Amino acid sequence: MFCVLLAAVLVCDAVLPAQTARKLTVKDLPPSAFQLISIKVTGTQRYKPEDVIAACGLQVGRTVGEDDFKKIARELGETGAFSDVLYSFQYSMEGTNLELQVKDEEKFVPVRFDNVVWFSDQELRDKIQAHVPLFKGDLPVSGTLLDQVSETLQTLVFERNPQAHANYIREAKQGSGEEESSIRAIVFSVSGVRIVIRHAVFSGAEPSELPLLDSVAKKLTGQDYYRTALRAQEDKSFLPIYLEHGYLKASFTDAQAKVVQENPDETLVDVTFPVDRGEQYKLAAIEISGNKAFATAQLHSLLHLEPDRPANAVELETGIEAIKKLYGTKGYMAAAVQPTPEFDDAKATVTYRLEVREGEVYHMGDLEIVGPDSRTTGRLVDEWKLRDGDVYDSAYATTFLNQASKEIAPLGFWKISVHETLNEKDKTVDVTFRFDSKRE
Repeated sequence: MFCVLLAAVLVCDAVLPAQTARKLTVKDLPPSAFQLISIKVTGTQRYKPEDVIAACGLQVGRTVGEDDFKKIARELGETGAFSDVLYSFQYSMEGTNLELQVKDEEKFVPVRFDNVVWFSDQELRDKIQAHVPLFKGDLPVSGTLLDQVSETLQTLVFERNPQAHANYIREAKQGSGEEESSIRAIVFSVSGVRIVIRHAVFSGAEPSELPLLDSVAKKLTGQDYYRTALRAQEDKSFLPIYLEHGYLKASFTDAQAKVVQENPDETLVDVTFPVDRGEQYKLAAIEISGNKAFATAQLHSLLHLEPDRPANAVELETGIEAIKKLYGTKGYMAAAVQPTPEFDDAKATVTYRLEVREGEVYHMGDLEIVGPDSRTTGRLVDEWKLRDGDVYDSAYATTFLNQASKEIAPLGFWKISVHETLNEKDKTVDVTFRFDSKRE
């Protein structure tokens, strides 16, 4: 929102004979007094004065009036880039001096281009800024500045493919609502034309790593190109290849697309994944603390990592999950294990410190069996050995299903799901078995 400071009009004294001298008014000023001779911008740390001036659309030498200044102040405020906009001006015999005092909006978020494949990110920023001077690669979460960027992007992509339409979404933090405070990025994309991956390559990868990377990347062929989806693939499929071999600081930057073939309805691209594998670290030691319910040696036995070998971070995560499952067998359903790596870059080694937070013991709550007839359900309930108030055992559900197979097999059910609900308040676990019939 913005404020407008009403005009401060200063009128000079005319040089007249003493007997006829009088104070001049605005009406007495010559036309030259209404020509803009200077624009001063103060208060902004985000922008250069020339950026704000360019956004105003005013040029020195133009004839101006207070209505022009009101309009400029309103439009600058509506961009969302400023929380306050004030203006003042002075008339003189030489012309009009305008001062704009602005206050930067604090909430700006980064901009990402998800599948705009015809330009590099830097080209997009440069081309958009040439039309939208207040765009610097990030945007306020609301206001007309966001729409100005979207409209400019639409013009750019239309020139490359008339069927392409520019869109944007406000990306919120995971699990948060749609309030402006939860918005973490503005993501631009194009629709109306399908952008398809033809081939994937990895820049920065060693020749020995390429066969495995290429094997995993084959499934991307024929898929739609979206950086957001590819970023998830990097974390899920590509990065573990490096983490398994001790490249604990390996990282991927944004995928880069190159157009190799296109028609009005479809654009084929080759995708490059830039990777920096960094240093390979060997395991120095694993130290465990905070454990009381289980001996340290027992927990270590679940961690299949060897000192002086490349630190396999994927295997470490598997071991941590095994520790949490072990705690679940004794009712510690909220047990957590926090790994903290300590790197010795000089020796290229890492020491993992695992802090165990056991939490409280949970007990058996309600049992529900959904799907079978009442007779079978009754039999299954009778065979369930954990009674109300018993210390819960997270491994018992699998044991129970194996023991109750003679009851389940004749029913013709093909899918059995188990759902555990933790009740934080009374520290109990409600268990639900759902039996889905293979009959359609």
